[in-house]
Formats: sequence, structure tokens, C-alpha cells
Amino acid sequence: MKKILLTFALFGFFTSVFAKTNLQVHYDFGNDRNFVTSTFEMFEPDDWGNTYFFIDFDYNYGSEKNTSTAYLELERCFSLKQTAWSLHLEFNAGLSSLDSLAIPLSNCYLAGLDRAWSWEKHNSALNLKALYKYIAGKQHSAQLTAVWEMHFLQQRLSFAGFADYWLEQNNFSGTNRYTSFVSEPQLWWNFNEHFSLGSEIELALNYGGREGFVVRPTLGLKWIF
Repeated sequence: MKKILLTFALFGFFTSVFAKTNLQVHYDFGNDRNFVTSTFEMFEPDDWGNTYFFIDFDYNYGSEKNTSTAYLELERCFSLKQTAWSLHLEFNAGLSSLDSLAIPLSNCYLAGLDRAWSWEKHNSALNLKALYKYIAGKQHSAQLTAVWEMHFLQQRLSFAGFADYWLEQNNFSGTNRYTSFVSEPQLWWNFNEHFSLGSEIELALNYGGREGFVVRPTLGLKWIF
């Protein structure tokens, strides 16, 4: 549940319609999930580029369903001479609980270039990124990222999402896997400028410590500040 603001907040016609900060609450219906996740994300443009972050909390610890996982992505883009190109810097980190222990997730450091496109006539935008990725304690890698946003029915219906593809050495039952992929398309019905009801579907391959391909649908609410 991330990166959706990154695309449309780059362009004036989107910033005039959408706020730049939102809170999402999702119930995850995946076979291995069945818990609530909250996401808070913020995008802030300035004269040099933009800053973006999101933080996820999973609530699946113990009988009280306390916080079980926290995950942060922090990104900064520096515009390159008023072009659609930007220098992209990113940091990812998190914690996951197991029994009474807090297990840190590997810090990730990313840097590279991104390119933005917008089509005001069609209320749509696309952002592509090519990034170097260092996974702390594991390896150097590369990542390709796509972020998109489309709007229909006079902004009532929104289709947004992201897709990440990267190389990471994971050990599953003694087998090395080097390809990882995750995408989270979202579909929202916007009742007004603040409140939306919708769904997200996580599509993941060799991601989050699980081998193979999984599909995890959610039902979500979003409040736009």
C-alpha cells in the first residue's frame, strides 16, 4: 500500500483535485493473512523536487491483534532542470515480531533516475524508475518500478497502483531464487474529495519470505486530508 501519490502529485492537474496526504485502512483476505493493515502516506513537492513517505502497520500479534509489523519507505526526488526526469533517492526499513522478539527487516538503499508522463485530457499519469538497490547484509541489486494513476466518471472512480521488480537472493527450502516481484493495484470509489471505499490486490512473487506467487485481496477505506 504505497507510492500511489507519487505519480499524480507530480502534476498540477492532479494536485488541484487530490490532497497530498491520506490514511488507508485495509482488511486483508489473503489465505495467510486475515488481519488489518493501516497505511499513512504523504507527498510534498517543493522548488527542488518532492519528498514522499509511507508507513505500514500490520495488526496481527497475539489475541489482542497488536502491531506485528511496521514498514517505512522514505523517498526524495530532485528535479533535473525542469525536465520530466528526476534523481531518485530512497530508504526502506522495518520491524516484524516473532513471539516476543522484534526482528529487523533488512535496510534497503536505492538510487537512480525516474521519468514522469501525464495526460491531462485522460486524467492519467505514469512514473517509471530504474534504480540501483543495496540490501544491507545481503547484496547489491537493481530494481525497476512503475507507478500509475487513472480517473474516470468525473473523478469518482480511480485506478492506481505500483509494480516493483528486483533481484534478491532468497533461500526457500535450500533453493536460491533471484527474481522478486510485487504489485498492488487499487480501485477506489470516491464519494467526495475526502472519503473513498475500495480494494487493493497484492500480487507477489518470492516476496516477504514466501516462495512462489500469491494473491492477497483487501477491502479498504481511505481518508484524504
